[in-house]
Amino acid sequence: MHTHVPVLGKQTGAFAVMFAVVLLVIFGFCGLALDIGSLYNRKADVHAIAKTVALAAARELNGERGGVDAAVAAAAEAAARLRYKYGASFVWSDQALKFSNSPAPDADWVSGETAKGAPAGRFYVKVDTSALEQAVGEVKTIFLVLLGSANATGIVSERAVAGRATINVLPLAICAMSEEAGAARTNPGPPTTVELVEYGFRRGVSYDLMQLNPNGTSPANFVIDPLAPPGGLGSSANVSPTAVGPFICTGKMWIPRVTGGRIRVTPPFPIGSLYKELNSRFDQFSGSACNPNGAPSDYNIKSYAYDQTTGTSWMNPIPSRQSALSTTEGDRLQTIADLNPPPTGTDRGKYGPLWSYAKPIKYSFYSPTNPDPTSSSATFSTTDWASLYPTTPAPAASSYPSKPPYYATLGANYSSPSADHVRLSTMNRRVLRVPLLACPLPSGSNVAATALAVGRFFMTVPATESSIYAEFAGIVPENTLTGQVILYP
Repeated sequence: MHTHVPVLGKQTGAFAVMFAVVLLVIFGFCGLALDIGSLYNRKADVHAIAKTVALAAARELNGERGGVDAAVAAAAEAAARLRYKYGASFVWSDQALKFSNSPAPDADWVSGETAKGAPAGRFYVKVDTSALEQAVGEVKTIFLVLLGSANATGIVSERAVAGRATINVLPLAICAMSEEAGAARTNPGPPTTVELVEYGFRRGVSYDLMQLNPNGTSPANFVIDPLAPPGGLGSSANVSPTAVGPFICTGKMWIPRVTGGRIRVTPPFPIGSLYKELNSRFDQFSGSACNPNGAPSDYNIKSYAYDQTTGTSWMNPIPSRQSALSTTEGDRLQTIADLNPPPTGTDRGKYGPLWSYAKPIKYSFYSPTNPDPTSSSATFSTTDWASLYPTTPAPAASSYPSKPPYYATLGANYSSPSADHVRLSTMNRRVLRVPLLACPLPSGSNVAATALAVGRFFMTVPATESSIYAEFAGIVPENTLTGQVILYP
């Protein structure tokens, strides 16, 4: 009888060959997994570098040469704090930083030096890590080494674009009463006073923003499309009261700027549907689209009303109107305060509350590069009221405080928001930042308009269904009104 004996040597050799092949495959997959992990980690590193540096730089841009310098410095500072490859530092290069006036990928992206030569409108930054030293994006692969590749190094890079998304400007526009940025108004006195007038407005004087027009006797006011940037096409759907209401609450628009191109506006401003949203600044939220968390009240909600004994306690006598009296003299809808001299028979009560928030500026202190001088000697004193606001008898100040009444923190000129809202309250919420347009404009809706500047108007009292009473407080530089800075796709 024959017994079969297995040929173990042959089988063992076959298993050895199979095991070697399987082992190579296992090593290959392990190497591939390690490579994928390394690539993922390096991609995360460069992604973080691009985003962080882009945001840091974009926050500094203000449309001026100094803003570009600050952005370049902020980028370098942010990069110095960052690490890659598990804690390694890297050398930053300004070549990785570009600037543009649009966040579009195909925009005209220029270097910092070029941007400084023409900084206006360059509110966007792009960071491209491929311009940094190669080591930042370099990944040594294992899988390719196992395959015998001569090139076993991978390079990853990332781009990020950041820039303005909002501007702290109200979607309400009125006409500039003059296109002259700064003019001298000589009040004969005595004594003679030479006062700064900005785009036809006088600081310290209250206006009804719904009753102004430099080119006619009918009111001219507009709602701005809060989603169409300068040069955009606009949409009628964007200016309905329902759509605009939240922007009135916050005092912001989802556009980067209002100058530098034509914005879209529609007359008239729907005050009857939106006055409650404006009044959130006075801690009045009932019936509006506003919420105190997103649209807090002002820290001082005192109404400086002409018909309250304590409303304008610093004036003697109490004014007889809430704003300077309207007039159509010269076929313009303006106020008696704009006329020089005022109409015969004007009594001092017809100027309305004066200097609730701001004092007028002496023209000698004004310059286009310093439109808002802060020196106390640059402003007039209440002893100048007789010259600034001539009437018979002249208006008088009664214990005018050392600072304008709005800045009070107690006493007759101060009122606190409700206990539930006081911790959310914010200074200067009653200040409306309103674009001043070059008028007249074409008739119709969704028309293109040029904003000459942004005016600062302080609400003296809550708005009504037909009026917004606000004191002119100067021009605010648009580059100081940057809202949210975001990353773009």
